[in-house]
Amino acid sequence: MLTLEIFGFRALWSPVYFLLMAALLVAYFLIVYKYYNRFKNGEPATRKQAVYFTSAILVLYIIKGSPVDLMAHITFYMHMIQMSVLYLVVPPLLIFGFPNWLWRSLLSLPIVDPLFRFFTKPLIALIMFNGIFSIYHIPLIFDVVKTDMWLHAGYTSVLFILAMFMWWPLVNKLEEYQTLSGVKKMGYIFADGVLITPACALIIFADTPMYATFSDPNAWGEALKLCVPPTMLSSLNLSGPETFSSISLLHDQQLGGVIMKVIQEIVYGIFLGYAFFQWFRNEEDHQAEQDAINLASAPQPIK
Repeated sequence: MLTLEIFGFRALWSPVYFLLMAALLVAYFLIVYKYYNRFKNGEPATRKQAVYFTSAILVLYIIKGSPVDLMAHITFYMHMIQMSVLYLVVPPLLIFGFPNWLWRSLLSLPIVDPLFRFFTKPLIALIMFNGIFSIYHIPLIFDVVKTDMWLHAGYTSVLFILAMFMWWPLVNKLEEYQTLSGVKKMGYIFADGVLITPACALIIFADTPMYATFSDPNAWGEALKLCVPPTMLSSLNLSGPETFSSISLLHDQQLGGVIMKVIQEIVYGIFLGYAFFQWFRNEEDHQAEQDAINLASAPQPIK
């Protein structure tokens, strides 16, 4: 088997993407620690918020700018790892990383607020993300998108925005945007897991390789051009993904579906547990308040 070093530094570490992520990180720290007083109710971000945002940027670079991105164009299972992390891990980290005053400043823009409120309605957010995600994995659409740079960039960007919308009702901290609480959050997570299952099942239980961009050498080579300079690629004379992986194309595909489902279950399980304990704590607090009211209003014995 060949190693990834044959593709060179640019394809492996994407210096342009690194600079973009670094610029976003610098801009964030300037806004939340130096220029926060230029925003309404602005105050320095907490350490936890800074850690969340920094983690999101680091994870973004790892899955989109490091050798992980190159491997995601070579093997299907790495592609599914990339998709899982990009849409299930990064969005909540970004949402947690923005202070409330910064979110309010962004959402106060005239055109942004009504659009944001519409697309973050729980039912719409669920259907839009899971629907577009499932459509993406229809073989005909998948192969077309994976071999066109602009289509690929556009489709994955739209999916990322829809993932942000999908996570928003579940994890945002703005009082005026709370559309789910308690048991509804748990139902939302459960529904999300159910809706993403058909796409995973289709991939897991297929008995033949479905995607030409991971099974046909010509289509695979075209897809690889999205992250490797064409001149370099033509000089390597690669025969297909089996050059870099010891597992069969079918097992690669099935493994990808399993990985997607497992990561989804882990992430949703964590948030389901958090939502349950949050609901349980609120119920206990409410019961304690009610008991205190009942005790205060109860007639006192006459001495």
